[in-house]
Amino acid sequence: MLKEQGMTESTSSLSLAPSPTLIDLKANPFTLFSAWMQEAEKTEPSDPNAMVLATSTPDGRPSARIVLLKGMDHRGFVFYTNQDSRKGNELTENPHVALLFHWKSLRRQIRVEGTTTQVSPEEADAYFASRSRISRMGAIASDQSRPLADRAIFEQRLKDVEARYEDQDFIPRPANWSGYRVDPACFEFWQDRPYRLHDRATWIRNGNHWDVTRLYP
Repeated sequence: MLKEQGMTESTSSLSLAPSPTLIDLKANPFTLFSAWMQEAEKTEPSDPNAMVLATSTPDGRPSARIVLLKGMDHRGFVFYTNQDSRKGNELTENPHVALLFHWKSLRRQIRVEGTTTQVSPEEADAYFASRSRISRMGAIASDQSRPLADRAIFEQRLKDVEARYEDQDFIPRPANWSGYRVDPACFEFWQDRPYRLHDRATWIRNGNHWDVTRLYP
């Protein structure tokens, strides 16, 4: 039988298990996020910037996938994709999204809800140019999320793109490939504590300030 984290047959006193510091309710949510991300970058074995992105259709049918956070500042959280993909189409129809970061090594998670807008062409160009050469070619060759009858078709398209840009350093960003910025309307920070007595706190945007509330586990 699985046991709750921190539980043993001979352990029953809450005082026996050390607990992490409570979430600071006075912190700015962006500052707190950055601090948690910096800690995750030291402890997570791979992709600490991985996040679940949940989108939905206009009638509320959700879908979720893992994407990588590629930028964050006071304006929001940025990721990139083919705009003709399923998530791209859903974002066009319904800009409301949810993000979820989970860092198992730290026993922490952060939920973010907000709306998306496209990044500027200059931002998209700069990030696209920073990708590896083969990744840029792959973005051109791929009709992301669309049916592929045979893997060999995609591999041939990739070879064709490689041949097209064989002697060129500059590989242009496809017109249908860009980034989205999630402007947060709320944050929820979650910290594991023994016996499922977790610490949770929300920051909900209210005009130019945040309403902060600690939640029951």
